[in-house]
Amino acid sequence: MKFNRELDELVVYEAGKPIELVVREFGIKPIDIIKLGSNENPYGCSPKVSAIISENSKMASFYPDDSMFELKERLAKRYNLQSNNIIIGSGSDQVIEFCIRAKCTKGSKVLMAKTTFAMYEIYARQIGAEIIKTPSHSHEILEFKQLYSQHKPDIVFLCLPNNPLGECLDKSDVFEFISQTDPDTLIIIDGAYQEFAKAKDKSKAIDPKELLERFENVIYLGTFSKAYGLGGMRVGYGLASNEIIEALHKIRPPFNIGVLSLLAAIEALKDEDFVETCIKYTFEEMLRYESFAYAHGITFIPSWTNFITYILDDKFSGTQVADWLLRRGVIVRNLKSYGINAIRITIGTEKQNDRVFELMKEFLQ
Repeated sequence: MKFNRELDELVVYEAGKPIELVVREFGIKPIDIIKLGSNENPYGCSPKVSAIISENSKMASFYPDDSMFELKERLAKRYNLQSNNIIIGSGSDQVIEFCIRAKCTKGSKVLMAKTTFAMYEIYARQIGAEIIKTPSHSHEILEFKQLYSQHKPDIVFLCLPNNPLGECLDKSDVFEFISQTDPDTLIIIDGAYQEFAKAKDKSKAIDPKELLERFENVIYLGTFSKAYGLGGMRVGYGLASNEIIEALHKIRPPFNIGVLSLLAAIEALKDEDFVETCIKYTFEEMLRYESFAYAHGITFIPSWTNFITYILDDKFSGTQVADWLLRRGVIVRNLKSYGINAIRITIGTEKQNDRVFELMKEFLQ
């Protein structure tokens, strides 16, 4: 059977290992497994969200309100925008797909950092777009400027903060770069971890309202999968001008978000205190990871997210460390597929992190 030729050399996205796989392969009880490989919220979601899901479980047999009116209204209020500035996706990665399909055709150019969220490249290659990457793994704004001037891409991806490395550009550099781009270039600001960046450093914070007021060629992506603890409900969103949102809605399939997912996201927005508490605990625990790295001579990338990346030296590989931890019930992300000898660790709870440090010490010894 013949398929789209663009799929021939396309690499499938490598998702974080699920708990079920570790149970099957190593016979470890689910309760003894610590999953720190997919940047989920280790504190779960707000208890109010859990209650709403439970109370409305019978609604699962119904299609949702396809206008997503209430969720859009709450997001509009949060960001001081209008509901026609918002599109909802099954995770923010679905909105990424909408953007590429709306803007690109075979031969279009897409610019991104060398090491960033893999789905940017995967979606772009599916339609035959040309991928342009910076020489550096992390976001270096001068490299973006140079490559933009040279190639005039149709889309530019800026992951702020960046997954899987954790670094983040300053807002001032981002805005200056956008001001020098052509109005017909779509700039995609992926703010999946912006809740963490804003809490840690105001110079990294991107205000979507200010972004949209100053530039017409941008879309800001947000998600409920990280800080809000709703990774399993798959709800993301895009914020952009009415012109961009109208184009994306022509691609969005009906009922792309389930009714329980909508209810969960709506309720999550009502409990910002829960989110703020989770972020506070995350950065308190991240200090322990930084101290551990200093104490054991491990290089790490300063992070504005809910994870930290340990860069490993020639003594051992990320694969060795990740496998050692996996066989003992701790799931982290090996960054070998990105061409980096490193592991990415989601910042867990105090008890979870105690176990990680205990195992890491054993490995290093």
